[in-house]
Amino acid sequence: MSLSTTKLANFLADDQLTKAQILSLIDLAKKIKANPTDYNQALAGKSVAMIFEKPSLRTHVSFDMGISKLGGHALYLGQQNGKLGERERISDYANNLSCYADAIVARVFSNDSIEGLAKHASVPVINALCDLYHPCQALADFVTLSELFDDISTVKFAYVGDGNNVSNSLMIMAAIVGVDFTLVCPQGHGPEQTMLDKATAFAQASGSKLVFTTDIEEIGEQDVIYTDTWVSMGDEDPSKKAAILEKFAAYQVNHGLMAKTGASKVMHCQPAHLGEEITTELFDDKDKSVVFQEAENRMWAQNAVLVTLLAG
Repeated sequence: MSLSTTKLANFLADDQLTKAQILSLIDLAKKIKANPTDYNQALAGKSVAMIFEKPSLRTHVSFDMGISKLGGHALYLGQQNGKLGERERISDYANNLSCYADAIVARVFSNDSIEGLAKHASVPVINALCDLYHPCQALADFVTLSELFDDISTVKFAYVGDGNNVSNSLMIMAAIVGVDFTLVCPQGHGPEQTMLDKATAFAQASGSKLVFTTDIEEIGEQDVIYTDTWVSMGDEDPSKKAAILEKFAAYQVNHGLMAKTGASKVMHCQPAHLGEEITTELFDDKDKSVVFQEAENRMWAQNAVLVTLLAG
């Protein structure tokens, strides 16, 4: 598929992408992964500013090293500058960075910050995580699915646990590309209705099946099960954690759930809280766990986004 027919201005949220754009990015990520030397000058002379309001391992390293592998230069802007919009207006931040950088990568607390950067920057903006979306993670996960299954449209994909930015992006991307998706969350911990409505509309358009339930017994047959931490970064209050662990206990992903659903693979965006949302034994199961394949594919997926945005 020609990238010229799927031109991107930014990479902000899954619901701003078309099926053709997503499939094109998946295809390009696999090509870059298979032949990295063919792309080692794709970003020659390009510089990318990376804003990080939140701590990071995989996102920071995968972007920094990925940009280097493409021949570009990455500049890390950490928490010393404070939260976006506090020290100076987001519009000023975006306009200043646009004077120097060829693209802006931002891992922030609020989607409003992402939207503000995109509105005022004159260079492409990439959402590396916000409160509503994690499109880089979802794209990497779908690259991984396409490596595991010849036809991802036949895959039955389930997410079990806390409804969050990762599950939002996975749910929406699955609906857009036509993958059957089941979301299982404890009562009161599901997606916002607006997110569910968006995903439902996309699923109806693509012909895929979208199920949301709070009953783990309704998970049904699956090929892949995905989970994420039950306690989000910054919410580790000990007085609240015990109640969360008790409420979520029945939603743990383990070998028993894999056998019950028939799932052959388990996914996790990491960092994992072993013994909570996933057992150590399953996380370390080399036949079923593809967590490090996903982690590697963060870099290749993001490189595909960068090449598409900056190298045409």
